[in-house]
Amino acid sequence: MPFFSTTISYLGTYLSRNLSFLPNSSNISHISPKKRSQLIRLAQAVLTEYFQYTRSLPFVHAEHIGKNSFYSLDDPISKIELSLSTFPKSFEKFLMYHPINEFEFFFESIGITREEISGFLPPNKIFFAEDRRVLNAAGALSVFGFPWNKLGILCKAEASIFNKDADDLSRRLCEFKGVEARALFDDLKRIFVDSDLGSLVEENVDSWYEICRKIRLFYDLGCEKGIGELMGKSRNIFLEYPEDVLVRKIDFFCRLNVRKADIGLLLLESPEILSFDLEAPVISVMGFLKHFGLGLQKSKSVARMYPYVLGRNKMANLPHVMRALDLHEWFFGMMRNGNHHLLGNYVLSHPDEDLDKDYMDGLEKIQCSTTPVHTINKLNFFHGIGFGENSLTMKALERVHGPSSEIQERFDFLLHAGLEFSKLCTMISFTAKILNQKPEILERKVDFLIQEMGLSLQYLHVFPAYLCFNLENRIKPRCRFHAWLAENGLCTTNYSLGSRIATSDKSFMARLHRIHPAIPKLWLEYYSPQKD
Repeated sequence: MPFFSTTISYLGTYLSRNLSFLPNSSNISHISPKKRSQLIRLAQAVLTEYFQYTRSLPFVHAEHIGKNSFYSLDDPISKIELSLSTFPKSFEKFLMYHPINEFEFFFESIGITREEISGFLPPNKIFFAEDRRVLNAAGALSVFGFPWNKLGILCKAEASIFNKDADDLSRRLCEFKGVEARALFDDLKRIFVDSDLGSLVEENVDSWYEICRKIRLFYDLGCEKGIGELMGKSRNIFLEYPEDVLVRKIDFFCRLNVRKADIGLLLLESPEILSFDLEAPVISVMGFLKHFGLGLQKSKSVARMYPYVLGRNKMANLPHVMRALDLHEWFFGMMRNGNHHLLGNYVLSHPDEDLDKDYMDGLEKIQCSTTPVHTINKLNFFHGIGFGENSLTMKALERVHGPSSEIQERFDFLLHAGLEFSKLCTMISFTAKILNQKPEILERKVDFLIQEMGLSLQYLHVFPAYLCFNLENRIKPRCRFHAWLAENGLCTTNYSLGSRIATSDKSFMARLHRIHPAIPKLWLEYYSPQKD
């Protein structure tokens, strides 16, 4: 595969030429720089022969370790008479009678620093003969094209790679040399060579590594290999914006629950979005929708269906505001269709726009309460899922108990169980107490609803209060007794789930009596939770 080999060679050569370094040797720092350099070269040559002939390492491995060892030679060199004419023989003799920790030299040779090296040394082992896995893995990676003296980057990122069987690693690397790999390296060529990004990167491994991490963010989003030309055109993304900025912007749009690959394309096609402040600004929900061109009739419909979302909120919560309104796809479509500038130039029309007096009064009471921090955290949870600064949010806040972290866990469970975001928010606006149930209790109630009652999870849209009733003392006994009555032909009316559960004990007993005067006794003896 000529192209693959050429690309690997180019990257390897560039890195090798531009990212090398030579650490100082403290124990021999008193020697003149010229003599110190000569001694190190001599020591490296002797070390290479030692690994090849004495320790029986393949020449390629021995040479890599020898020529990339610097500070590990510091201590042995300092213990030998420093005469250039006799040094090679003296150092060779020293190695014969003074065992060295071969792993220390290996890890230095792949780029692990002096300060970090102790964290990688295997315990109670100093010879490769005791454990050749790291050496063999490095050999497999080197054959594939990874620069030996940069393997430390891989080791620090994922040390387990060096514990893999070398044959298995080679097999997996060979599988990687397929179409996807060629597309990847074609992307890298377009980014670093064709767009001349390589000439703009600082000549150190950290800068290259950071850019590669930024590129990987787009592949992790699902952008297909072959997107290199677009990345090259948007090369300033990788030069001007730190990785954490990219991560925050990606996270912002991911919360819209749209296709992740489309998020990557949006940022590459409209990189100016990365300079927008998407956290601090305050928005008026209706004002923002008007700014983005939502029609009058649709705006009225939104206000009627989702009153709990209206009012003010923070820009940081905008993705969930849009999901709570079920407008997230519309909003993202507007962004993709060239209207992204509207996100950057939005401001409140005036300082008092959409201020809700009831909400502000409630906020003042919270600040004067005995637990303001606890309550504000809960309030922030509501704003975070799209509830606005309005009186309905304050009413929902009063009905929910527990710390904000636990409330978030309960919300997340219901969302991941399969409820639509906007429908779940509507359920909470009507029956906020569903968030007072622990996730494990919610799970048991959902399982009973689906598996035993044979109902869809969507039934909760109609009767969210189902989740508020006790499963063992209310839901199961009543539902099972009704099922028994139907099976035995004693009740022909198909009562709804809500009618079975929500009816008071007095009304429930009256209903049973109407079916047959003897049935209340059967209920009390065999099904009622008070039967014992």
